[in-house]
Amino acid sequence: MKRENILTGSPWEDKMGYCRAVRIGNIVEVSGTVAIVDGEKVKADDAHAQTLNILERIEKVLEDLNVSMKDVIRTRIFTTDITTFEAVATAHATYFKDVKPTTGFYEVSKLVAPEYLVEIEFTAVVA
Repeated sequence: MKRENILTGSPWEDKMGYCRAVRIGNIVEVSGTVAIVDGEKVKADDAHAQTLNILERIEKVLEDLNVSMKDVIRTRIFTTDITTFEAVATAHATYFKDVKPTTGFYEVSKLVAPEYLVEIEFTAVVA
């Protein structure tokens, strides 16, 4: 089967040796993704906005692979503050209320930078 790597141009892709997403056959795995915190629309203290930003960006990555959010079968959500559950869950539901992928929600001590409250990984299977 052909392997298709999706790169975003991040300098970390070469430094760390990873890509945003990999598609092999009908399976797509998306790397852990954090928000683009701009301080206006997406703030360092707004888990809901960060989650929406991640979901919007991943929707575009999947579209580049001819995959939709309806094909997502699993998300893994990591947060530095478990009390953000409701804010993150509400944002997650804006994309997945009807899809209902399996989901894990985990509190971790830190993400790659202190302004990130949420990181999400995705698995999709194209029917």
